[in-house]
Amino acid sequence: MTPLAGIKVLDFSTLLPGPLATLMLAEAGAQVIKIEREAAGDEMRHRRPVLGAASASFAMLNGGKRSIAIDLKAPGAVARLTPLLAAADVLVEQFRPGVMARLGLGYDAVRALNPRIIYCSLTGYGQHGDRSQRAGHDLNYLAESGITSLVVGADGVPPLPPGPIADLVGGSYPLVINVLLALMQRERSETGCFLDIAMADNLAPLGYWALARGLGDGSWPQPNADAITGGLARYRHYRTRDGRFIAVGALEEKFWRGFCDLIGLPEDDRDDRAHPATTIEAVAAIIASHDADHWQRLFETHDICCSVVKTMQEAAAGLADGDLRLAAQGQAMPALPLPMADAVRLPAGTRDVPLLGEANALLEQSP
Repeated sequence: MTPLAGIKVLDFSTLLPGPLATLMLAEAGAQVIKIEREAAGDEMRHRRPVLGAASASFAMLNGGKRSIAIDLKAPGAVARLTPLLAAADVLVEQFRPGVMARLGLGYDAVRALNPRIIYCSLTGYGQHGDRSQRAGHDLNYLAESGITSLVVGADGVPPLPPGPIADLVGGSYPLVINVLLALMQRERSETGCFLDIAMADNLAPLGYWALARGLGDGSWPQPNADAITGGLARYRHYRTRDGRFIAVGALEEKFWRGFCDLIGLPEDDRDDRAHPATTIEAVAAIIASHDADHWQRLFETHDICCSVVKTMQEAAAGLADGDLRLAAQGQAMPALPLPMADAVRLPAGTRDVPLLGEANALLEQSP
């Protein structure tokens, strides 16, 4: 028995943050039905490369779900969806504020059909306020959170984030957490609720340490001047002789001393708090004198919080042997690893990727 067995989720979201969240709900046993555009479906279906009739990206985010294709603007669309709305436990939508209401599918309308519905709206800036109708992407949300300002490159320009951090940390994960909490609350209250998930507003925990410092004593951290913004030799990336990089995360003194001993850093160069630039230069010269393989062999036998920076291809090598796969029209690939324990998710196996509209018969069924 999985935790969400028997829970029905209507998923009106597209692309990444909403679908990733509902994927986790599906893996916890919920029945997730995607409501897609009649002709084209979720935009993610058309991203390359492809797996079967859909993109590999779409497959990774939507395996194990069902698909209904419907024109939400067509006369009678809401009436056709009414039985599903009345039976659903959770509704997830990702339109700009006001769109679902104009379609006749806003929270008030759905709640009138189903007082137990947990209605979750996922947006960039929330349902209300001056920013609510603004367009934005992951890069914008991170910029406005202050996180982007904490680390800059040698030219003073903040680097691009390595992935859609705001979409996941500010969107997908808070959505799952709040839906689960709302389901627990409904067990006591017997009524549902509205959840307003604003990605831009959910990123503050990423900068908890900077906020603690700045709000605590006014010492706001600066790039290249603090322990984890590049100001110390013990928490940086260094280039190897063959053009790769190692990540040194030896923040604690015991790890730093161990690292210094391992690479043979002279004692006079080890005080990276008193002479950060000198120590960084000395470490960089030593690391650059050997290839990444040399450092990898040493790191494997020493507990000092140091790693070679892997390529995505190297990091993904273990996925081919995973016990969870996606299947689409005779083609298969490993599934996306999710932050879920085996004890609270469906058994390992193969998840089918839904064809657009393959579950349209559900529109004709009663609750």
